[in-house]
Amino acid sequence: MMNEIDLSVDIAGIGFENPLIMASGTYGFGKEYAEYIDLNELGGISVKGLTLQERKGNPPPRIAETPAGIINSVGLQNPGVHAFINEDMPFLKKYKTKIIANIAGNTVEEYCQMAEILGASEIDAIEMNVSCPNVKAGCLAFGTTPKGIEEITSAVKKYCRQPLIVKLTPNVSDIRSIAMAAEAAGADSISLINTILALAVDIHKRKPVLANNFGGMSGPAVKPIALRMVYEAAHAVKIPVIGMGGISSGDDAIEFLLAGASAVMVGTANFVNPAVPAEILKGIKEYFKRYKYNSINDIIGKLELN
Repeated sequence: MMNEIDLSVDIAGIGFENPLIMASGTYGFGKEYAEYIDLNELGGISVKGLTLQERKGNPPPRIAETPAGIINSVGLQNPGVHAFINEDMPFLKKYKTKIIANIAGNTVEEYCQMAEILGASEIDAIEMNVSCPNVKAGCLAFGTTPKGIEEITSAVKKYCRQPLIVKLTPNVSDIRSIAMAAEAAGADSISLINTILALAVDIHKRKPVLANNFGGMSGPAVKPIALRMVYEAAHAVKIPVIGMGGISSGDDAIEFLLAGASAVMVGTANFVNPAVPAEILKGIKEYFKRYKYNSINDIIGKLELN
């Protein structure tokens, strides 16, 4: 008789009940989805990207549909880190799911300030966004070179009381060197991929669809690229890798785990189907039953190249 399936994972000392984390920017602060799904079923939630002060975001239109996903240029609209701690954390702490605070800034000093402020809160980890293509200045520049990653990671790490996850951009020529730089600078984990820089065109106006011109593409179309980058990053570093990019089913999640991810984040699929996390977890369990696996560790990194 098969033992009970153990989907728990450890990321930098944090125990997640399962490898399913909701991706930042797609799950708000949890309240938005609580009526559709029991948040206790989630391994974790990476909350909407936070800045030091309240941010209104980019002007509309800031969402464009693609045949297999969306391009967004929301521009980090959020209430600011203090409002998050005071107004949103009390709600989130009602649940056993792990809470990851995603932070973004225009300067190294802003990142450090946010890490210090969040250090006194009840979050479980910090995810540092150094790769937001829909913001014209700031975090994009930090994430595109090994030197930039190393400098900001080493600086922010000094202010972190919680584990530091560095979220990487796919808009680079060599993801391995970027991942290794984050690890060398003290990152406890890395997450990837963030959205891919993209453009949508209105042929009748002869202008970009988005008011900010360019945005970040996400959804099923990016999954093959994300899988390749997650595989490369996971085989370049020893710290845990959290994979994301177009995951919308249990099979998708299994692919990322086989490629070397220790956990996965689900983003755009939540907009299409708010109940998708439960469906993904069901799919993962069915895969385990089919192949008689007992632990998530039985499949992490087990992809065999031809």
